[in-house]
Amino acid sequence: MSRINLLPHREERRKASRKHFLVVAAMTAVLGAALVLLVHGYYATKVSEQVARNDFLKKETEKLDKDIEEIKKLKDEIAALLSRKQVIETLQADRAQTVYLLDQLVRQLPEGIYLRSIAQKGARVSLAGYAQSNARVSTLMRNIESSAWLEAPKLNEIKAAVVNNKRVSEFTLDLSLKRAQSTGDAGKAARGAPGAPAAATAPGGPAGPAGPAGPAGPAGPATTAAKKG
Repeated sequence: MSRINLLPHREERRKASRKHFLVVAAMTAVLGAALVLLVHGYYATKVSEQVARNDFLKKETEKLDKDIEEIKKLKDEIAALLSRKQVIETLQADRAQTVYLLDQLVRQLPEGIYLRSIAQKGARVSLAGYAQSNARVSTLMRNIESSAWLEAPKLNEIKAAVVNNKRVSEFTLDLSLKRAQSTGDAGKAARGAPGAPAAATAPGGPAGPAGPAGPAGPAGPATTAAKKG
């Protein structure tokens, strides 16, 4: 005999399926929320760590900036001190230049020449004076070229003139004073300087007839006076 189920089994099955679906959905939602929270917490931790690192780097950068500023100030102070040192060394070197100039003029000036003016501007020196002949001026220029302290003689003008009823050559001459000078060169200059006037007087040999111009000897003191001036 066949049995007929009159209960609403399909409805029961639908309810069971719906309940199962809701349970699974709820579990999935819970798992999803937990996963989201975990990911959010992980990245929040990473962000906070990075922010802390950035703050640390910012503070260290500020310290480095301060150190760099101090280093720049120290460099500026060092540059200023070096500049002052250079100025002092230059002044010390220039202070001795006048002594070297006068000493070399005394040593290198040949007989028969006396100066009436000496002008110095930096390392450049201008001389003006009188010579018994043009050959004396040439001798002076050769002596300057062979000097350890003087160099670059340049004759600007030479012309005939009459001084105390005597015919002489009036000249203007430019030369340079060397700044750097080693001790060895200075010693050579000091040893070789006495020979310069001797060499200068050699050309004066043919000018022996000018010997009567010996009265011009008083011009010698005039030379010293001009140099001291």
